Amino acid sequence: MKILITGGRGKIARAVHAGLVAAGRDVRVASREPADLPGAIALNPAHPVSLANALDGISQVFLYSDPSTAELFVEAAENAGVKQVVLLSSLSSQADNEHAAGDPHAATERVIAGGDYATTRLQPGTFMSNAIYWSYQVRATGQIRIPYLDAEEAPIHEQDIADVALEVLLDGPSGNHNGLAYPLTGPESMTRRHQIELITEHTGVPIEAVDLTPDQALEEMSAVMRNPAQLASLMAYWASRVGSPHPVEPSVELVTGHSGRTFTTWLHDNPTVYTS
Repeated sequence: MKILITGGRGKIARAVHAGLVAAGRDVRVASREPADLPGAIALNPAHPVSLANALDGISQVFLYSDPSTAELFVEAAENAGVKQVVLLSSLSSQADNEHAAGDPHAATERVIAGGDYATTRLQPGTFMSNAIYWSYQVRATGQIRIPYLDAEEAPIHEQDIADVALEVLLDGPSGNHNGLAYPLTGPESMTRRHQIELITEHTGVPIEAVDLTPDQALEEMSAVMRNPAQLASLMAYWASRVGSPHPVEPSVELVTGHSGRTFTTWLHDNPTVYTS
């Protein structure tokens, strides 16, 4: 069976690709910008012909979440005879607050799960790799400016997400994962303040942690996150996590058989993020 990986430039997609190739599977990588991806094809998920070309001869798909093109994907996948879709969604799709209805990942899950193929939804929470975006602030100002520094998170290593996706894809459409959703976290709950302390401890880079007020955060973050409903949901989620340890989900270990990687491990795996 041939497997399509969308979003081929992403860290998780690259790790899934490497794992599938190592397992001897036939893989096609697709990206909106495939120029620097050897062997990749161009995919415009909003264009039916582009989708049909990418899905031609494909049995399984690793799919990045996109509510704006989900319905087009379902139609194209059914026409192509796709047997399994592994959707990279988000833990935010399970949000239980007044903003949850606007979450784009939840909307995508509803559409993709309605297709005529086996479906598994991967729902990672905060990515450890979000620390890369913090590094830009540190280089520019010596600060990390975020709201709710004392909100508890259980960030997950991108390789652990890829490892779960690999297990599901290698198990195949007739395996044990059809119809399931896997909430994914790292192995430990910690405040964002503690994450910043660990960065300094392991890199030697001094960082001023600035705890933005909600109003300041909305003003500064709205320039980056242009979906107001998604930003409101994220802010509500962070507020709810202050003083409340984040539940640690067992899915990584249950699916892969290994414990999730720690934030310290992520820092060791990415030694130049704050020092180069």
